[in-house]
Order: sequence, then C-alpha cells, then structure tokens
Amino acid sequence: MKIGFDIMGGDFAPQNCVEGAAMAIKVLPADVTLVLIGDEEKAKAILKKNKADLNRFEFIHTTEILEMGAHPTRALAQKPNSSIAIGFRLLKEDQLQAFGSAGNTGAMLVGSMFSVKSVPGVIRPCITSVLPKQNGGFGIVLDVGTNADCKPDVLYQFGILGSIYANEVYKIKDPKVGLLNIGEEAEKGNLVSQAAYNLMKDSKDFNFVGNIEGRDIFSDKADVIVCEGFTGNVILKTAEAFYTAIKKRKRSDEYFDRFNYELYGGTPILGINSNVLICHGISSPMAFKNMLVLAKDIVEAKLNDKIKQVFQ
Repeated sequence: MKIGFDIMGGDFAPQNCVEGAAMAIKVLPADVTLVLIGDEEKAKAILKKNKADLNRFEFIHTTEILEMGAHPTRALAQKPNSSIAIGFRLLKEDQLQAFGSAGNTGAMLVGSMFSVKSVPGVIRPCITSVLPKQNGGFGIVLDVGTNADCKPDVLYQFGILGSIYANEVYKIKDPKVGLLNIGEEAEKGNLVSQAAYNLMKDSKDFNFVGNIEGRDIFSDKADVIVCEGFTGNVILKTAEAFYTAIKKRKRSDEYFDRFNYELYGGTPILGINSNVLICHGISSPMAFKNMLVLAKDIVEAKLNDKIKQVFQ
C-alpha cells in the first residue's frame, strides 16, 4: 500500500508534516510505504533527526506549492509540478492508494472532482467530522463545509455516504442516521428539511431515526448526523472553539479532551473514485500521524468499493 502525502501543505510545512510521517511510520504495518511529495532534502533531514527508517519512504521532489489563497482551478492548471497537482496525478494513475494534504482545500476539492472524479450517481461529494459522544463513543456529521446549500436528494445521499463510512471504517453496526433540525417533529424546519425528512423516513438505504436537535448531537440518539455544509461547519468550528476555551482555562476533562482535532487527524472526501483526505492547515505532527493512520484504515476497508456498490 502506498499513501501519498503533500509535505508542503499547511501552516507549518514541511516540519510538522514530516514529523507526523515519522510518527506514523512507526505504527503503520510493514507493507505501507509513505510517498512524501515536496522538498526531498528537507524531508530526509527531518526524518533522520526523528530516527525514522528512510527505507519505509519514497520521495518525489518538488518545491512548488499552491498558495492557500490561490484560485483552485487556475492554480492546478498553472502549477502542474506543485505538490498537490503531483499527488492527484499519481492517484489518478493508481500509483497511490490514498493522498492527503493540509494545503489549499479548494484545490483538494477541485482535484478530487476533476481528476479522480465523483462516483457515478453521487450528486455532491462531501466531507465529515467526528463528534465525541458522552457515552464514550462518537458520531459523524456531514457535510461540514463542502456544500453550503443542499437540496433534499443531496441530504438523502449524505445519509447513505455517512452510514457506509460509519459502518465500514469505524465499525458502527447498522448506524443510526438522524437529520439535524430545529425540532423532532416531521413538519419542523425549513422546506428543504421537511422534504429531506419525507425522503428519508421510509429509506431502505440506511437506518433513519428521524429529526434530531442541536442538543442531541453529542448524545447517543444518532451515529450519523446529516446537515448541509453551512450548518455542519458552524457545528465543527463551535466545537473547536469550545475546546480551545477549556484549554485556555487550564481545565482538563476526560470527555472534553476528546474534542481535540489532533486525535482524528483529517477527513476523507466521500463519494469520489479514490481516497483523498483533507487536514487542518494548523495541523500538528500528531494530527498528521493520525490522518495517515486513518488513510490506511480507509484503504483497508475498501470504502470506495462499498460506496460504488451501493450507488450502482
């Protein structure tokens, strides 16, 4: 298995990226090779300093990057030797089984849509986030930013994608799917929510448990929480801010410590023909390490094959 990693992406690249790769290779199986795309000389120096086995890595040298503020489509076309563009080229050629980056998020989404492309039948690919539950487990919310506005059939498909992801990667058997709304009743919410509820209520594609409210997102009421990307991103950023506020007050709690994004690393783009993971721009080495481990888990679970089977 070969996992590609853009070591030029993120606010603290390549240092944090390569240190994360060094941490990851110590826990990844021997048949996993990390393909580091970026400044080879700097990467090898950091790996040696961290006493990592260089034989577990491959290097593709480039110092060209896509700036965070660059227009995604134009930047990919104008910089074919950038670390992100090279990663997608290798992914499309099946030289990689997964590719992750903390670089330009727009470029990662555009590359996914126009390079490896969407799974036939998927209207809108999406991204997810993990939400810790009070009972010790966790839930998955989607979308969290890719699609700010969604039609009812798109929300229905998020239920399918989230259910497959929860079952195949996180081993949540028959995951409960809830539609985020302002009330539990079927007639609550805006017109999109009401129409989505009517599509979901008799679904044979997933285990729909009805509407859930904001106060339910950290409970055991649902394993998969479906919403449009605007609301999902607000939930995600609010949870991050809450965790930061607790840390600033030097408080420690077993439950609230699980809100640390570093524990989850990154998120896959669901509904495309390969395995692409997006990381937070401020990711620490620990976050990158966990993203690379998640990439391995996704490849092993054959997540894309399972999604393709359902949408066929």
